[in-house]
Amino acid sequence: MPKLLELIKELELQIENLDKVNHTVSMGSVGWHIEHSLLVITQIIEGIKLSDPSKYKWEFNFKRLVILGFNKIPRGKAKAPASVQPNELLTQALLLESVNKAKNSLKELDACESNKYFTHPFFAHLNVAPTKRFFVVHTTHHLRIIKDIL
Repeated sequence: MPKLLELIKELELQIENLDKVNHTVSMGSVGWHIEHSLLVITQIIEGIKLSDPSKYKWEFNFKRLVILGFNKIPRGKAKAPASVQPNELLTQALLLESVNKAKNSLKELDACESNKYFTHPFFAHLNVAPTKRFFVVHTTHHLRIIKDIL
């Protein structure tokens, strides 16, 4: 998971730009994209920790194959679920707290059984290994948006 930790570090470096917006790129601010990316990590890991690995079932999923295979999420094709949309006033302190929480969650993910999973709205069941891959692709997607905002 060194790649994901590197991406989280990149998010952390952008915290100083949290209020920057560019509505031609995204309706969300840089801070929104940072917090959203970190919420995705922490909330998915919470779900994985609570899952029953005996209920995990792999199924072929074309969208998952394409997105994770090409390492790219198309822009503007999906809306983030409400549970991972930032709804607080974003401050540097809140974002730093979210960075630390995400890093700690990743340590917990490493301790999970390999077939613990979560159900993604487009990709179906993702167990631990493809979830880590999804985190890299998703975080990279939002870092690209942040760079375009700036």
